[in-house]
Amino acid sequence: MKTFKSLLAILISVSFLFFFGCNTESSITSPETSGTISKANLTEGLQPELVVFDLSPEERDGLIHMRLEEKLARDVYTTLGNTWNYKVFMNIKVSEQAHMEAVKRLLVKYGVEDPITNDEVGVFSDPQFQALYDQYVTQGNVSAYEAFMVGKTIEELDITDLENQLNNVVDNPDIIRVYQNLKSASESHLAAFNKCLTGIPQIKVAN
Repeated sequence: MKTFKSLLAILISVSFLFFFGCNTESSITSPETSGTISKANLTEGLQPELVVFDLSPEERDGLIHMRLEEKLARDVYTTLGNTWNYKVFMNIKVSEQAHMEAVKRLLVKYGVEDPITNDEVGVFSDPQFQALYDQYVTQGNVSAYEAFMVGKTIEELDITDLENQLNNVVDNPDIIRVYQNLKSASESHLAAFNKCLTGIPQIKVAN
């Protein structure tokens, strides 16, 4: 039994490194495979469409914000992945797409208008998110180290916003379930970026 548990632990560790690998190999996890896994986890326990709970104005605003924030993550990782070709960006962007879709399902179920009117990468109708995208891409283009720092910053922002929603705003069981899953995913992404940061030297840029 001990041998089996040890083998299982090794396999999990290897899987984590494969999915969030801090290298520039061109082969990455299949979007279809990783996306399907992410969607299954995100929707686990979600109430049937016919079961509709109350939605407060604060919960509505939170859904709109999180939908845009997940697009921000996906778009930045898409752009930085194209720039640096690190698998950690190319794979996590697939998860962020699944996160966007999970929040959109809630928007549809509760009749909230989708704030994303243009799904093009790097395009936001909200000036705040447009400014954040521009800022993060500019920082991430400096070096691979700065790109990983951007990933760390975005995941920390995600976790903070989700914790605030869960602790102070949300009572709706549908939203709680999705936000809990989003938070768990963001914690895994943060761990991946932190691991990448320990394996690459910081490049100091002269003023």
